Amino acid sequence: MENQRNPKAGLQAMLTPDNCVLVLIDHQPFQFAGLRSHDTQTVINNVVGLAKSAKAFDVPTLFTTVVQEKGGLLLKQLQDVFPDQKPIDRTFINTWQDERVVAWVRKTERKKIVMAALWTEICLAFPVIQALGEGYEVYFVTDASGGVSLEAHEMAVQRMVQAGGVPLTWTVFAAELQRDWARTRTVPAYAAMLLDHMGNVGTSLMWEQQLLNAPRVNPS
Repeated sequence: MENQRNPKAGLQAMLTPDNCVLVLIDHQPFQFAGLRSHDTQTVINNVVGLAKSAKAFDVPTLFTTVVQEKGGLLLKQLQDVFPDQKPIDRTFINTWQDERVVAWVRKTERKKIVMAALWTEICLAFPVIQALGEGYEVYFVTDASGGVSLEAHEMAVQRMVQAGGVPLTWTVFAAELQRDWARTRTVPAYAAMLLDHMGNVGTSLMWEQQLLNAPRVNPS
């Protein structure tokens, strides 16, 4: 009997800088105004850290907004990570129904898509479910997304998991891409991201660096 490999298990299921893309959806003022499942500042911190992680590892990243003239411009802190990128502004609530977004993903020739969005139950769940149905492997970042209530967020996560989506948090994304500290090229950018966005871990890392750089006292 031929062995059947589980596509969601094993090393091949892991994200790498060369096999995935990141799509960030509707991190705009109107969407943040309705956010109730998470603390707003936490989501801002997390999604900016997520985008910086993608940039550090050269992961193709797409910004998209919905009805920008009414919902507002993309979060400035997020736009500043990729200042030259103009977000794709849609009328479709479901990002995956906008052919420009789908064409951008197809052009990368990558089958693993990482998504985060406001709101989880609509702007994240809809494209995740559709892309899964079209043969993509879709990972969604729960703590760089958020819903209009905790229940709405949690029900959306369950719905996406049942459809085959894989949940992860933003720091897992960065660690999965780094994978090995011997990959020294990306360590400085990875460490900088931790210092800026990872709270206690960043504080501990700064303390460790200070210890390493402190002048040694001669016991004599």
